[in-house]
Amino acid sequence: MEKDKKLYNEHDLGYKHILSHKKNFIDFLRSFVKKEWVDLIEEENLILIDKEFIQEDFKEEEADIVYKVNIDGKDIIFYVLLELQSRVDFRMPIRLLMYMTEIWRDELKNTEENIKKRKKYRLPVIVPIVLYNGKNRWTAVRSFKEILNGYELFEENVVDFKYLLFDVNRMDKEELLKIANVVSSVFLLDQDVEIEEIIKRLKLIGRIIRSNATKEQEKSFRSWLLNIFKNRFEGDKRDNIYKLLTEVSEMEVDDMVSNLGRKLEEEFKHREKKGIQRGIQRGIQQGIQQGKKEMVKNLLLLGVDIEKIIKASELSKEDVEKIKREMN
Repeated sequence: MEKDKKLYNEHDLGYKHILSHKKNFIDFLRSFVKKEWVDLIEEENLILIDKEFIQEDFKEEEADIVYKVNIDGKDIIFYVLLELQSRVDFRMPIRLLMYMTEIWRDELKNTEENIKKRKKYRLPVIVPIVLYNGKNRWTAVRSFKEILNGYELFEENVVDFKYLLFDVNRMDKEELLKIANVVSSVFLLDQDVEIEEIIKRLKLIGRIIRSNATKEQEKSFRSWLLNIFKNRFEGDKRDNIYKLLTEVSEMEVDDMVSNLGRKLEEEFKHREKKGIQRGIQRGIQQGIQQGKKEMVKNLLLLGVDIEKIIKASELSKEDVEKIKREMN
């Protein structure tokens, strides 16, 4: 359990590293948020808030990213909750409200009293975003009012908001390839697919990084690949991925990705060949054992002495006696 928590925590930090790069965050918004206001955001106006609002109870399960941007003279806050675990948390709207309230409390705490008292003073809008990569489909309610018992009676008189949800494993592969940036590349490699599919994607992603990423973005992607990508595998496979990553780590990022795909393919074929060979050998051994078993049966039917059968078949006395019992 502790190991799983550690892996999810590393994964959270990997996404946090990617999205803490302003160009990646802008690309994320422009590629995945289908809202007109996205076009109003300029990269130079984005400010990454170096502060976490995660409650102590959830520090092992998630991470968050907070950005502030000024649009037309108004401060806007983007709150991104990285929900990178296998299960759906149905308390999500409640937790988001708590985090949003903490952000507003922090904002009030750091605003001068004379400004807060002005009639025109406004708290910044908070846009809550949830990034989820679990295997199960997200089924928690999206609107806060839906977790309130009896909200239908009061409608506009109850607190409400709706968060933006991005469910990585339900994203379309072809759409992600069409988007063709660092964030979509990370999503492609993070989806729950077989190793053969990962190999195919790595070959395509090398070209994406070469064509569309800045040097800083390449650096952030390299870091994610080296430190986080291996964690999606288990056991010997994970150790082999780490070994292959080490071998290609000094290359340019696009070559690194392409070569990783090629080396993974070679490793996979080698393992597949060894598996087939082991299967053939196992089959031969099973055939030999079956042949010996039939021979023992025939010799027993002929009344041959057990000691002679043992010598002829090269089986143990226990095995011969077991075959004899099965015949009775």
